[in-house]
Amino acid sequence: MATSKTATLVADVHAVLGEGPVWVEREQALYWVDIKGYKVFRHSPADGALKTWETPYRVCSLAPRASDGFIAGTEDGFSRVDLEADRFVPLVNPEPDRITNRFNDGKLDRAGRFWAGTMDNDEVEASGGLYRLDPDRSWVRVDDGYKVTNGPAFSPDGRLMYHNDSARQVTYLFDLDDSGNAANRRVHLQFGEGDGYPDGMTVDGEGCLWIAFWDGWSVRRFSPEGELIGRIEVPTARPTSCVFGGPALDQLFITSASIGISGEELAMQPNAGGLFMVLPGVAGIADTPFGG
Repeated sequence: MATSKTATLVADVHAVLGEGPVWVEREQALYWVDIKGYKVFRHSPADGALKTWETPYRVCSLAPRASDGFIAGTEDGFSRVDLEADRFVPLVNPEPDRITNRFNDGKLDRAGRFWAGTMDNDEVEASGGLYRLDPDRSWVRVDDGYKVTNGPAFSPDGRLMYHNDSARQVTYLFDLDDSGNAANRRVHLQFGEGDGYPDGMTVDGEGCLWIAFWDGWSVRRFSPEGELIGRIEVPTARPTSCVFGGPALDQLFITSASIGISGEELAMQPNAGGLFMVLPGVAGIADTPFGG
């Protein structure tokens, strides 16, 4: 029987497409993006402070660099981002031939490599790919043919990688070697009618997978074997991603979207697009910052 809790609102930002939460340990702060609202947010749990930056193009995912600032997946490829200096520096675009594509979700693996997927911004073509950006800023296309990429997430030992094709309602599982080479893609979880769409996700210290479900009103916890063992109720239909944060990494932060929710529906979920938090009773795993 899956245990259930309810997340509470911590930042009522009304994001159009809130996504990509990342905990920055050196600042003890949570960052996340509004892809279609052209914004980046920062929330400090210690004092509740909220800061917002406007972005010159769509920033779709962020990961802290070891030195300062962030590496990012954007609508124009990989970029280096320094919010305080208002610097957004494009580095490389691995898809100059896929003009309707943009990056979507992106995460760091246990070795500090940045993984990010692309998607057709119009959500028509299955033109999305999965990329790995190494600290020397070389990149490789790891997988291809996605409709809507989300994730990835990594097992505690870094030997397994989960990745979603949200539109197909599938979570894939890959084997990873020490160099970050992915192999043996297989279907790990397949969802269907009424389940919602598996979106952003993270892994806890016990190796369990937490997935936010678009149109599913929830974040769900799955055992390494794929059994549903926990559920976080979210008071809006479109939670988009989740990450562990806080000094002990025992707070689960959940982003959400308001896009596509009608006025009548918004009256029933007025905090759509907000940032939510719950104490799930388990802790996450600290990230290794990107070295490039």
